[in-house]
Amino acid sequence: WLAKGLHDSKRRIISVELPKIYKESWRTVFSADANVVDLHKMGPYYYGFGSQLLNFDNPDNPEIAQTILQASICAFRFRRIMDSSQNAYNEDTSVLVARLDELERALFRAGQKGLNDFQSWEKGQASQITASSLVQNYGKRKLTEVD
Repeated sequence: WLAKGLHDSKRRIISVELPKIYKESWRTVFSADANVVDLHKMGPYYYGFGSQLLNFDNPDNPEIAQTILQASICAFRFRRIMDSSQNAYNEDTSVLVARLDELERALFRAGQKGLNDFQSWEKGQASQITASSLVQNYGKRKLTEVD
């Protein structure tokens, strides 16, 4: 927000340059194979920062947006994250997440939580499901209205 305010059309106090990972040479690498790129090393917030860069007037914005979109929905990258999160039960996952962007790490953690919750449920260690107080009070209120 600060950079956007200092870069607006009236002030132009600062100029914005693209980091190297968003330049054409890296966009070519992403279009070839997004799976080989170590996003955490190049920029741990690749998706979030890239989407913020789109707020600035840059002639490369359409290509940057397309590259971010292609990298995020790359079927092999997404599938690899989900498969490894679902198949790494009680294992050291540091190697699996080392190359991931923070958004991808959050996705991996969500997959791991789902797997752990399912394993707990399968072993009978899940907590007892109970009705919420709103549902219980609704039934009581309805009975008194009938009387």
